[in-house]
Formats: sequence, structure tokens, C-alpha cells
Amino acid sequence: MRWMWMVPVLFSVGAGRTLADESSRIHNAATVLQELHGTPDKDVPADLWEKAVCVGVIPSLKKGAFIVGGEYGRGVMSCRKGAGWSAPMFLALEKGSWGFQAGGESIDLVLVFMNKSGVEKLLNNKVTIGADASAAAGPVGRTATAATDAQMKAQILSYSRSQGVFAGVSLSGGSLRPDTDANKDVYGADVQTRDILFGSVKTPAYAKEFMDSLRRESVGSK
Repeated sequence: MRWMWMVPVLFSVGAGRTLADESSRIHNAATVLQELHGTPDKDVPADLWEKAVCVGVIPSLKKGAFIVGGEYGRGVMSCRKGAGWSAPMFLALEKGSWGFQAGGESIDLVLVFMNKSGVEKLLNNKVTIGADASAAAGPVGRTATAATDAQMKAQILSYSRSQGVFAGVSLSGGSLRPDTDANKDVYGADVQTRDILFGSVKTPAYAKEFMDSLRRESVGSK
């Protein structure tokens, strides 16, 4: 009957490992934002950051594979809530492609949502970038302004960092969706994604660094 005692122990260890993964994801997302803000000539323009409705960060988005290419990554997202930001919602991005590819790389990705339309579609299940929500590579430079008509009208502005350099990037065709399992692990099965971003869900204590990285630029750019 010893195995009966082992079941809850194994479950507890598994759950702890899962929460550690989510905590690590939030920490990595905070680091990406801190480093983005630390490079003024490649940062999101201050006026666009102040107008942003939500911000998503996907650290180490995986790109490329042998023969069948694609992109896949997991990150977090937060939306403005009064003078602050909501608890982070976990999300995932998937983008498939075909053709000969060898090797691969990873990039850090920052998504700046300029209105709620794309966010609403994401909350309903998923949003296909370029089809359900217009997107454009974001302009860079702390004091820069959106230079093109496409950037001015885009619902999502995207930024990526590869080999230490931030730049605008196109993600047309990518599928962005809530990471349901991670959200359940952290907030509970009864909490809806809408409640996390627009409700009164409490921010986990270990997400403080990420929340500070969201607020820091807002305060510093005024």
C-alpha cells in the first residue's frame, strides 16, 4: 500500500515544478522589458507606450527547425487598469511554415496592443495576427513617432531582439492564444482570462518585477 502515500507526494512535486516554470517565465519577461527600456535608441517610443492598451512579452520565441520551420513561444501579457496594470495572463504564440530550413534561433518578442479589438478576439480563444488583428513592425527610438500609415493603423506593434539587438518584426500569420493550462495552474480553474486582464484578480507576489518593468517606463516617460 506504499504507493498510495506516494501519489499525493508526486502530485505536489509536479505542481511545484509547474508553478516554478510560470514564475521563471514572468521573471524572463521582466528581464526582456528592462533590457528594452535600457536601450533608448531601440525602445518603444514613449508616446506609443503611453497609448498602449496591453503589452505582451514572449521570451525566447523559438524559430526554425529542420525541413519544417515554425515559431513557438510562451509568455505573459498585462493590460492597463486605471493607473496601473493587470495581473499577468499567460499566453502562447504559434506560427508554422514549410520549406527547407536547418538549425534555428530564439528571439525575445514584445507585443504592444494599441486597442482592445485584438485583445477581445484573443480572449474569445485566439487571434491570428494579420487576419483577426492588424499588425506591423513597431518603430523604435524612445522619442520617435510612428512613421508609416501601416504602423499608425496597426492594432499590434511588434518588437523582437535577436543577438542582443531590438528591432521591429513582422508576425503576420502567427496565432496568439491564452495559455490555458498555465493560467489554471497559477490562478485556479474557475478564473477566466477576462478576469485576469480586466477583473480584480490579484497579481502573484513573484510577478512584482514584471509589474515594475511595465510601470517604470510609464513613469519615466512623463
